[in-house]
Amino acid sequence: MNNNFLKACVLGVTALFITVPIQADETCQSPYMAKITGQEDFVYVWTLGMEGVGDEQDKLVTVSVNPKSDTYGKVINSLSVGGRNEAHHSGFTDDRKFLWAGGLDTNKIFIFDVHTDPAKPTLTKTITDFVSKSGGVVGPHTTYALPGRMMITGLSNNKDHGGRTGLVEYSNKGEYITTHWTPTDTDLRGAVKTGKYADGYGYDVRVLPRRNAMFTSSFTGWSNYMMDFGKMLSDPEAMKHFGSTVVQWDLHTRQPKKVFDVPGAPLEIRCAWGANHNYCFTTTALTSKIWLIYEDKDGQWKTKEVADIGDPSKIPLPVDISIQSDDNMLWVNTFMDGKTRGFDISDPFNPKQVFEKKIAAQVNMVSSSWDGKRLYYSSSLLANWDKKGKDNEQYLKLFSWDGEKLAEQFSIDFIKEKLGRAHQMRFGAYSLYGLNK
Repeated sequence: MNNNFLKACVLGVTALFITVPIQADETCQSPYMAKITGQEDFVYVWTLGMEGVGDEQDKLVTVSVNPKSDTYGKVINSLSVGGRNEAHHSGFTDDRKFLWAGGLDTNKIFIFDVHTDPAKPTLTKTITDFVSKSGGVVGPHTTYALPGRMMITGLSNNKDHGGRTGLVEYSNKGEYITTHWTPTDTDLRGAVKTGKYADGYGYDVRVLPRRNAMFTSSFTGWSNYMMDFGKMLSDPEAMKHFGSTVVQWDLHTRQPKKVFDVPGAPLEIRCAWGANHNYCFTTTALTSKIWLIYEDKDGQWKTKEVADIGDPSKIPLPVDISIQSDDNMLWVNTFMDGKTRGFDISDPFNPKQVFEKKIAAQVNMVSSSWDGKRLYYSSSLLANWDKKGKDNEQYLKLFSWDGEKLAEQFSIDFIKEKLGRAHQMRFGAYSLYGLNK
């Protein structure tokens, strides 16, 4: 990363008078997992404990979201897990009976039973030896369902707390299976480097089973994501340590096959759902671009920059993205300006922005219902990267989408409710488990 780019980052943030960060949904869930194609009953919000707010602990918050319920738009349950672990991402097992939720700082993984009583999840197991079992992977991030297994991406390692990391496989019962280290320049692990970099960094993982393809993106290590955002931006050395790659893996053998250059810290990956749509999208936090990961007519996977997000010179910092189930719209959130943008992706090689709306002073995650009619938004990425003062808005918001506009249905102030920093959302429904309530 060159000095001019570093200066632009610092100047852009300073001009906005804030000291903040960068960074799901039914349509981003594993294809091995049952989907809620109708009305969801609950949203589970993995929430960071916040000093001076409530019990100050990380917690799983359950919100009632079925309009037919007497408790619609209300918090109906809150389950604290003890301490502040830097609660971040969560994901269901393939049978959708358990929700795995990770803590980036303590490396704990909390496993919740969400099927016995979907309105009141219970904590059934806490994995505390993730680092030692995995051989040094730090920062459990994405927890992603494979048949009978959970694939967990790491963000860092325990040797230098940098971005070098790997994928860690567990059984659905919470038993460690194996670790797959991400290829580097000095250890390509059988992969082919197609560009300049093989940095070994990690962030998200998604799969296309019919193409036997698995993809991972990259971000940064513990030393950066646990640092105050303003301090990190002003540290030229820290700014050098962001990922620039996407890796293609053989899904069945877990063998890395190709390493692609995707400069600017590619974050979430969202893959198309259409039977003949052999592509995925990712966005780059530092360069504000949409990238396409696609299979060409010869069956070879490639990557291509296909669109800008807002004005990259203003460093809007793209965070979460959500693809709609018909593969026609990609929602992209930008943290700095608190906006969500809708891109028409009917031609995946030429995304066009067709909608824009400010959600709040800060926005992070966006989750789309399967039918595309409801979009949920939450606010927090990292405790040290959230905005300060009055701009530190912490919320869950629901909007309806009619194809032309977003209309707010309800908003819950997580600080007023003494809950903390609302991070990631997952959906629940009685119908998944044959329950009628």
